[in-house]
Amino acid sequence: MDSRIDQKIVSGRIGPKRPQFSRACRYIAGAVALGMTLALAGCYGPPMSPPARDALIGGAVGLGGGALVGSAVGSPGAGAAIGGLAGAGAGYIYGNQQERYWRYGGY
Repeated sequence: MDSRIDQKIVSGRIGPKRPQFSRACRYIAGAVALGMTLALAGCYGPPMSPPARDALIGGAVGLGGGALVGSAVGSPGAGAAIGGLAGAGAGYIYGNQQERYWRYGGY
């Protein structure tokens, strides 16, 4: 038995695993900060029309749902893309109908 390997195991310090973990944490923190900045930037400006607002919400919900279904099948990227497009389209149609109902008082 090599005594250096035993010392590393006893002391809890096993090679380069620690720097990789801290680097990954920094990348994750940076990605979260960037995502929050973009989310707040999206809230700036005049109020959105119902079709645009509902398309954005539908796209976000479809993106999450598509990624979930895609990860179960084995392709989360494709699922997220398909779900996002389908959700944005459905949200736009719903928002358009909502605005038409609001403007013309029914149909």
